[in-house]
Amino acid sequence: MNGLRRFNGNSDSRGAGAAAASCGIAFMAKASAPGRTKTRLVPPLTFDEAAALNTAFLCDVADNVLLAARHAAPQAGIAGYAAFGPTGAEDFFRGTLPGAIGLIGAWFPNFGDCLFHTIRELFARKHRSAVVLNSDSPTLPTALLIETATTLAQPGDRAVLGPSTDGGYYLLGLKAAHRRMFEDIDWSTSRVAEQTLQRARDIDLDVHVLPAWYDVDDVDGLRRLDAELNGERGHGALAPHYAIQTAKLMRQLARNRDFGGRPDRLMQVDEVRA
Repeated sequence: MNGLRRFNGNSDSRGAGAAAASCGIAFMAKASAPGRTKTRLVPPLTFDEAAALNTAFLCDVADNVLLAARHAAPQAGIAGYAAFGPTGAEDFFRGTLPGAIGLIGAWFPNFGDCLFHTIRELFARKHRSAVVLNSDSPTLPTALLIETATTLAQPGDRAVLGPSTDGGYYLLGLKAAHRRMFEDIDWSTSRVAEQTLQRARDIDLDVHVLPAWYDVDDVDGLRRLDAELNGERGHGALAPHYAIQTAKLMRQLARNRDFGGRPDRLMQVDEVRA
């Protein structure tokens, strides 16, 4: 999990019925601003386009979490949150995200502190398990979120880790606020996932490892996203989440540039929602 690095601690909640859910899932969210979000995608994008793509990702990740909540088993219910920054960005998120997504302020100098603060906030809101999720993987299969909540609903202490293909992780779920899981980690490097697994070994914590998925935080990730939206599948039986807002924006962006995919064959998928 790479990207957000400075999150602080004001929190509020607006998620309806969140307290009844066993598992709280919070995606790490940075308010969109040209020149300050998704800058590693410039070029080929402009700063304005990169900020717009950040907003599309946030909307699609929120949609994915809420979709997982609708399909989760009763004993593994899910509530969705955005762990956001910078401080004072509440209005942006209230105007951008669905009302069912709660807000957790999380803006600290150290990214590990951002994540640990979010985990503690989720437990403070009476969830029995807490998950931090990236906002760089808009097509992450919904099934992986449901699997995470189901695994964490089982008896006994454990963690769930979703490794990213770049060596980080897209998801970490816990049943207790283990501070050690966020210590001595070289954030934003290819060592993050392996170091996190070592921290789990340090405290004898069992870890359920999910299939790897990719982040869209550089040009290679953007090309992979474009190829996936063009219909290319490279994930076996895993069905990618249909990222509506991202797909719509990528169609527009592909009109005057080629990301390495096939702009004439952008994926057309029925927008089916249960």
